[in-house]
Amino acid sequence: MVATLVRTARREAGLTQRELAERAGMTQSVIARLETPGANPRVATLERVLHAAGRRLDVADAGRDPDEDQLRERLALTPGERLRRFQESQRNLQQLRRRARRVRR
Repeated sequence: MVATLVRTARREAGLTQRELAERAGMTQSVIARLETPGANPRVATLERVLHAAGRRLDVADAGRDPDEDQLRERLALTPGERLRRFQESQRNLQQLRRRARRVRR
């Protein structure tokens, strides 16, 4: 999500990663990392980069975090139950990998 936000803001501003980095007072490699899926920057860093692209970060409280709900649910399980669910999840992933077909680009 952060990666898409940063990349879209940069592209819509017509900037290269290097140009955005210069405006934000960072290196190009920092921008590249922010545009990588799974990036988890501090809010201040994200605000700085978006501002350099002519954007503003508007944070709204969306209520409870679903991740917190999942954590609470998992912590209520016994260690054995957690292990069984993990093993089941791994089996499901292996099945998906076997069934997945490669897509040529």
